[in-house]
Amino acid sequence: MNQNLGETIPTNIDLPDFNDTEIAFKGKTNEELDRAYWLFKIIANNFLTKVGPYLTNSAIKIGLPVIPLIKKTIFAQFCGGETIEECNATIAQLDNGRVGTILDYSVEGEQQEKSFIHTTEEIMAIIRKAKTDPRIPLTVFKPTGVARFELLKKVSAKASLSTAEQAEYFKVKARINQICRLAYELDVPVMIDAEESWIQNAIDDIATEMMRTYNRERAIVYNTYQLYRNDKLASLQADIYLAETDGFILGAKLVRGAYMEKERERAQRMGYPSPIHVNKEATDNDYNEAIKRCIRHIDHTAFVAGTHNEQSCRLLAEQINEYRLPHNHPHICFSQLLGMSDNLSFNLGSAGYNVTKYVPYGPVKSVLPYLFRRAEENTAIAGQTGRELKLIAAEKERRRIN
Repeated sequence: MNQNLGETIPTNIDLPDFNDTEIAFKGKTNEELDRAYWLFKIIANNFLTKVGPYLTNSAIKIGLPVIPLIKKTIFAQFCGGETIEECNATIAQLDNGRVGTILDYSVEGEQQEKSFIHTTEEIMAIIRKAKTDPRIPLTVFKPTGVARFELLKKVSAKASLSTAEQAEYFKVKARINQICRLAYELDVPVMIDAEESWIQNAIDDIATEMMRTYNRERAIVYNTYQLYRNDKLASLQADIYLAETDGFILGAKLVRGAYMEKERERAQRMGYPSPIHVNKEATDNDYNEAIKRCIRHIDHTAFVAGTHNEQSCRLLAEQINEYRLPHNHPHICFSQLLGMSDNLSFNLGSAGYNVTKYVPYGPVKSVLPYLFRRAEENTAIAGQTGRELKLIAAEKERRRIN
């Protein structure tokens, strides 16, 4: 992580109050609060969440003017804009709450070389902006934004590649190296997102190679560990050991995971053991243990705790106090998604911790898959939508009384 996160703040035994809605929603007008309230009400309706993608895509195909409506509602809640420049207002609003921005170019589903080159250039533009803007302490990219899914699948399975595929894979690694080298030269950390398990081995190998190259003096490249996988805690531990013995700093983004239903369905259909933990408790246990292991090896490990789980955020804050680390230790950062869990982000930021929000952006039509996943995620995570609604209602009532 770069040194753009403020002066050292002493440790403090007091933990953030995640129920403080005044701090959580300080940056939202009454109108924005009302919009968020009704949006989460709609998301809470499972039926609308399930049929929404079909209805939206159908409306677009027959030419109904739904894009302006989407841009004013769900897009405004979960995205920063359609371009980097349009995200500036969101960046400023987050910074006012002592929360950094991670610009996330969220265009998905492209499979052509031309689109991979364009995405690579866009990611590099983000890194250049981050170099000149201390409000953007981290950057990120999705491997399938710069590489063909089926190619990563073959490499992960250690299948033989044709001559053409070998050349294609060489270009993939060159693109990723180009991104990481720029990040190194400009001293801007870059996170490599995790994806489905059957393409992850190739991603992990490339990420390790990039860390070995660019993380010798500081953490520049971060790999992502999806702790809902039953093998990822062991993988994290092995990588910590590798970093310590090989003399580089491990960059680790810790998340629970984003493809649970798809992973289980594929495992069942193809007759192999599911790589996903059998229940949420096992996932939570591994996630929290991952936090503890990163803290214990903080000299050789820099990590981003990407979580909307209040218990995990509290645990990390407690660990920071227990090890007498400064709240804004350069190797530790909390992170949440724009439009969700503001009670965590802004209360942590107010208490002096390093906190960031993922700020997705891109043309509205192109980011629809991302938006639909956010709606599904809020419905699927136990209590998430109810929690959001309860907090927004509490803040609306506080403002009414005051």
